[in-house]
Parts: sequence; structure tokens; C-alpha cells
Amino acid sequence: MSFSDLFDSEFKQRNKGHFSAIVRVALADGIVHPEEKNFLDKLASRLEISETEYEEILNDPLKYPINPPYLHVQRLERLYDLTRMVHVDHHLEDQQEVMLRKLGIALGFTPSNVNHIIAKALSLVDKKVDGDTFVYEMQHMHK
Repeated sequence: MSFSDLFDSEFKQRNKGHFSAIVRVALADGIVHPEEKNFLDKLASRLEISETEYEEILNDPLKYPINPPYLHVQRLERLYDLTRMVHVDHHLEDQQEVMLRKLGIALGFTPSNVNHIIAKALSLVDKKVDGDTFVYEMQHMHK
């Protein structure tokens, strides 16, 4: 196995873990709504998730672990995707918010500040900010 193959394999595994985390959020209320399905379809394409992998993850999203990125900016980018999934059907279910908090901790945010981080993330997504604005605002929320 070449070095580039190893890198590609690890990259694909991280993408599958990220996608499965988003599927968990979508399934937190027991139903994947049409708006959530559209979001998942677009995200799967962006993350290079094949149709077979897509179906496999939908059937068992717990199969892939959440691998938090090393860089804080990448964690915020993943939080942006997760928060958009929660917000995509325009009504926040209790289970979705609880799941988002759990995933926030899994991404590496501390239990002591995850509630504040999730509240800010939901507020920004509610304002329909883009990814760059989201990351900037989250990085500067304590300044």
C-alpha cells in the first residue's frame, strides 16, 4: 500500500465518521425528514460517500466512530455541518439538541462549555450565516 493510498483511506474513514455523526443527528427524532434527506444527499456527495456506503451508514450510523479533527477550525467546520442538520427541518427536537451536545463533546469541546458553544452555533445557523462567518464568529465569541 502506497503512502497516498494510506492517506486516502484515512481521509475516507474520517469522512464516514463525520457523515455517520450527522446521520445520528438526523435520526435522533426517529425520522429523516425530506429536508434532512436532501442535506444528507448533498453532504454525501461532498464527502465522497458512495451510494453503498451511504445506505450502510443510514442503516447503522453507530458503525463508524467520531474522529475529532486535530485542528480547532476543522472541529468548528464539522460543528457547522452538524448544526445545519439539526436546523434544516426548521424545528428543533429535544432529542436533536441533546444529540448535538453529545456530538459537540465527541468533537472535543469540553463539557463545561458545550452548552454555550451549541447555543451560539444554533444562533448563527438560525441567522443563515455561511461556513466562513460561522467559524469566524465561533472563534471570536469570547472577545
